[in-house]
Amino acid sequence: MEKTRESLTAAMDYKWRVQGVKFNKASCVAYIDARQVMDRLDDVVGIGNWQDSYEVIGGNMYCHLSIKINDEWITKTDCGTESNVEQEKGQASDAFKRAAVKWGIGRFLYSLEIIRLDADGNTPVYNGKKLYGDMVSKACNYILSKKSK
Repeated sequence: MEKTRESLTAAMDYKWRVQGVKFNKASCVAYIDARQVMDRLDDVVGIGNWQDSYEVIGGNMYCHLSIKINDEWITKTDCGTESNVEQEKGQASDAFKRAAVKWGIGRFLYSLEIIRLDADGNTPVYNGKKLYGDMVSKACNYILSKKSK
C-alpha cells in the first residue's frame, strides 16, 4: 500500500492558468486536468480498481472517488465549484480533482508558489508581451527556472 501511495502522490506534469487579476497583477496557479488524474489512477491502481460517482447536495456537485484496496472499496469525497465554461461539467471535473487530492494526486501543486505577472486588463503580460493560452505556462515555468538557479 505504501508504494501505491507514493505512486499516487508523485509529482506529474502540470500547466499554469490565471486564477484572477487584481490591481493590474495576474495571479497564476499550477494545475492538472481530470484526464491526467484518470491516467494516474489507471496506471497506479488499474482500470478496474477505481470508480467515481457524482451527486448534487444543496446545489453543490460532489464526487465520490473510490479505490479498491485489499478487496474493499474506500471512498473519498469532495465538492467542486463551477467554471467559467460549461458550468456543470466544470463543477464535476473540479469535484473529481478535489476528491483525487484526498488520495494525494496533485497534492504537490499546493506547495508550488503563486506566480504574479503584470496584467493589461484581464490579460497577463511578461516582458511587455500579452500572454495567451500555453504562453502563460511557458512564462511561469521560465520564471520558476530562473528562481531555482
